[in-house]
Amino acid sequence: MLGLAAMLGTGVFTVFAPAAAYAGQWLLLAVALAGLVAACNAFSTADLAARYPESGGGYVYGRELLAPWAGRLAGVAFLVGKTGSAAAAGLVFGSYVLPAHSLCAAIPTILVIAGLNALGVRWTVRGAWALVPAVLGILAVVVLVGLIWRVPADWAVPGVPTDTAGTVDITPAGAVAAPVTPLGVVTAAGLVFFAFAGYARIATLGEEVRDPAHTIRRAIPLALGIALVAYLAVGGAVLHALGVTRLAGEAAPLAAAVAGTEEPALGAMVRLGAAAATVSVLLSVLVGVSRTQLAMARRGDLPGCLAAVSRRGTPWRADLVGALVAVVIALFTNPASAVALSACSVLVYYGVINVAALRLPAADRRWPVWSSVLGLTLCFGLAALLPWPVVVVTALALLLGVLLSTLLARRGGRMPSGTASG
Repeated sequence: MLGLAAMLGTGVFTVFAPAAAYAGQWLLLAVALAGLVAACNAFSTADLAARYPESGGGYVYGRELLAPWAGRLAGVAFLVGKTGSAAAAGLVFGSYVLPAHSLCAAIPTILVIAGLNALGVRWTVRGAWALVPAVLGILAVVVLVGLIWRVPADWAVPGVPTDTAGTVDITPAGAVAAPVTPLGVVTAAGLVFFAFAGYARIATLGEEVRDPAHTIRRAIPLALGIALVAYLAVGGAVLHALGVTRLAGEAAPLAAAVAGTEEPALGAMVRLGAAAATVSVLLSVLVGVSRTQLAMARRGDLPGCLAAVSRRGTPWRADLVGALVAVVIALFTNPASAVALSACSVLVYYGVINVAALRLPAADRRWPVWSSVLGLTLCFGLAALLPWPVVVVTALALLLGVLLSTLLARRGGRMPSGTASG
């Protein structure tokens, strides 16, 4: 449930629009390919999480099984990807709740959620049990309506601006009018992968569940399978309801897909569900960002000040830094570009995880070695074929982050592994 709560949030409510711009009518093939990549990554993650049941995820796996620099690469990729994901979640929240002024809703939401995290508010299993069935119910309504109705050609969301000046736009001009190519489908798959990446939340629970070797290995494939079925159904429904060209241009595609019924209550329900889902994703993502910063700071790979823990047991400085970076990303991108940035970074992160999984002894593997090899190949292939401006920005961010982290480590300012004081 915690994995589904992290997945059924930002991605499903926004990713089909930019993906349709590249894949056209082959959108569902892109969803299936993204699901295959996510499955390979999930198998590697499950085996590693069972072997190393501690917080830190790919950062720990890279350090323990490969080399310190590989751990730093995974850690920096995770931080870049998840701050991009937080920015995307805030922007999607704004697109559904306040479409004419999405930034005015996005930035305060990110900061408020970061404040709640710093105060020790946590997304619980009970909350996930309440949210996930509700979101799945809303998605079921979207699927039913989308497969029955088509949105009128002259319908438009009132008050939604079309000018995106000042933001980075990765949607190709005229892409949906040009013939779709296999590379376009692969690019779309890389974007759709963003919607699956939330299952990494399960791998961070190694210290919080009983018998992690059994529990995590079951939870990741189960959550992933449910999400894949949901995404295929929703993708087919919005494609039928809106058509390729209309879908590619929608900021809130699921709300637009139910517009053909001319029932305002349905649109309001979808927008409310998107708001709740993106807020839950923000709670989960920003916690992951701050905890990874904490783990890296304790090992000397980030400034030691980020290891400061408040009396409530929360790394409040890391919470604040993560939120501020997410706000900066939100200011200079739109939802599609934030999704692409996050997807590219997280694909690199899982590439490191797949390499680490190849180093596991046979006794610690439940899944075959070929799944890690395939996952490694697909991760770097999909990342490289994402829109080139995003690939360049991601590469520069990762290179700079790893270099700075390495310099910090070589300065010898390592902190003890215990909890630091504020």
